[in-house]
Amino acid sequence: MDLVGDMAPWTKTRKNIWYYFDHRRRQHQCTQPQTGLAEETTQTISSNMASSHCNISPIIPIFVSILLVVSSVSPVHSSQTDRPANQTFRPGEELEKLKMVRDHLQKINKPALKTIQSPDGDLIDCVLSHLQPAFDHPLLQGQKPLDPPERPIGHNPTGAVSEDYQLWSFSGETCPEGTIPIRRTNEEDVLRASSIQRFGRKARRHVRRDSSSNGHEHAVGYVTGDQYYGAKASINVWAPRVANQYEFSLSQMWVISGSFGDDLNTIEAGWQVSPELYGDNYPRFFTYWTTDAYQATGCYNLLCSGFVQTNSRIAIGAAISPTSSYKGGQFDISLLVWKDPKHGNWWLEFGSGVLVGYWPAFLFTHLRNHASMVQFGGEVVNTRPSGFHTSTQMGSGHFAGEGFGKASYFRNLQVVDWDNSLIPLSNLRVLADHPNCYDIQGGINNVWGNYFYYGGPGRNVRCP
Repeated sequence: MDLVGDMAPWTKTRKNIWYYFDHRRRQHQCTQPQTGLAEETTQTISSNMASSHCNISPIIPIFVSILLVVSSVSPVHSSQTDRPANQTFRPGEELEKLKMVRDHLQKINKPALKTIQSPDGDLIDCVLSHLQPAFDHPLLQGQKPLDPPERPIGHNPTGAVSEDYQLWSFSGETCPEGTIPIRRTNEEDVLRASSIQRFGRKARRHVRRDSSSNGHEHAVGYVTGDQYYGAKASINVWAPRVANQYEFSLSQMWVISGSFGDDLNTIEAGWQVSPELYGDNYPRFFTYWTTDAYQATGCYNLLCSGFVQTNSRIAIGAAISPTSSYKGGQFDISLLVWKDPKHGNWWLEFGSGVLVGYWPAFLFTHLRNHASMVQFGGEVVNTRPSGFHTSTQMGSGHFAGEGFGKASYFRNLQVVDWDNSLIPLSNLRVLADHPNCYDIQGGINNVWGNYFYYGGPGRNVRCP
């Protein structure tokens, strides 16, 4: 993870965080044909950058819009909000529900050797690595985390990570060797979900072609048409405003395989602001997986058995700090997901070479072999409060055309090929399904490789 600026000299400060500052305001260029999905935008190219045109195939946007629907997170309303006004309060039912919640918490909150109080109110439990939720899975019971795999060719991690990348580390406390930090789930977290069974999971949905009618809006870059064995990107982190509890704003990458029906497989990682899931508006590092289009498999973070964490310094689901500021310092995180050629598991790296853990290959069907699409970008939920478009922000809350220091970005986009080599993207396409609300502009240069700016404010004069 780095603090970055425009193409100016780097300045190194404490704890290996890098700063450099923006002295130019000219932007990069990407032209999008007027396809009904995105409007044409043209920006002046910075004198020290090469530009590229990101042209959208007339067929691909339809294909991707199907993906965007099934890979989205739907707003989930609490049972208290959905209860009819004239429904009688039944103490017996409420007590039974509370008992079920506490039983569920006992299942996912494992015994801790040590508990750390985070400045944001989170409790971080240090749990013995072999007792983490993953090892509740029948195929993992009695096992221990695997040793680190072979890294992709062309990837040169330093293994260094700032101690200040998550708020809980500000306490100065760390988890002992042999344990992993897990954000403790409380009763309020579970009660905000639509049901105990759906807590920590994305909403089930039927595949639909109309991505604009379900409340999910996107600005993404993607590649398809090949076999992919991983992906890498750097994403700058913001704290976008989210209008209400049932909306969210996220920036992530998806590694995808399968059809766009009930057999969709995805591996996902990034940052999100989700008041419903976490009870606040902090941007948080998250992971997700599913093998059946979000129906009965998979979950966020460590809220079910599946992902095996191997790192004692990163708490999945914990708040990220610092964040980027408008016209100020830019803070980004690097994420790498790749398939171990030896065992077939999908590993996750966060920062400069720090392994977080892995998704065992047996969890998946299509992803047991390879991915058929990789997608990067932002997503929000629009519940249309009061009949108007939401004011929930994507990324920085500013449009792509504002460029560095103002708009959010993904940079140094790469994929892992069949030979376990990191390679630049070929034929990156960009898509914004509501460009008057949130847009995207892509490009390429010698420093950032493939990149794009994306995001927006939501409701505005052109997005009523």
